[in-house]
Amino acid sequence: MTAAHRAMALLETWPNLVSGPPRCTVGHAFASAGHEIVHFHSDDSADLYLTRTAVERLLPQLVHTSAIRVRPGASWITVLLDCDADVQLLLGLVSVALKEHGAVTPRRPSPPCDWERPPTVPRPRPGAARRVVDRLMPHGHSH
Repeated sequence: MTAAHRAMALLETWPNLVSGPPRCTVGHAFASAGHEIVHFHSDDSADLYLTRTAVERLLPQLVHTSAIRVRPGASWITVLLDCDADVQLLLGLVSVALKEHGAVTPRRPSPPCDWERPPTVPRPRPGAARRVVDRLMPHGHSH
């Protein structure tokens, strides 16, 4: 069982979270009170909606954690999941996110997560040996 699967199994037990497909349609999400809180797009990371205000407030701590990826000005962060300590970090941040969203008024739905398609690659000329593969990539990750 991967760290992401362990985290999802634990989040399934939280009474204030509802699991299902995310609005971005990739992976699995957990939501609360109209806010998508966390998305699992792969077996090695989770995207977490903290809100821009919470990200800015926590940024000094977040940037010193090797398991966290933050994009400037973003309301979503990525938590890399490699071990049980990363799962515990994610669960703690989900708790922070739930408190943050409980304080938000009026209740507005969460913005779309930062999961993006890579830039479109032009099709190769007929007969070219190169094959183009269209795949989804999370923000902050390069291949």
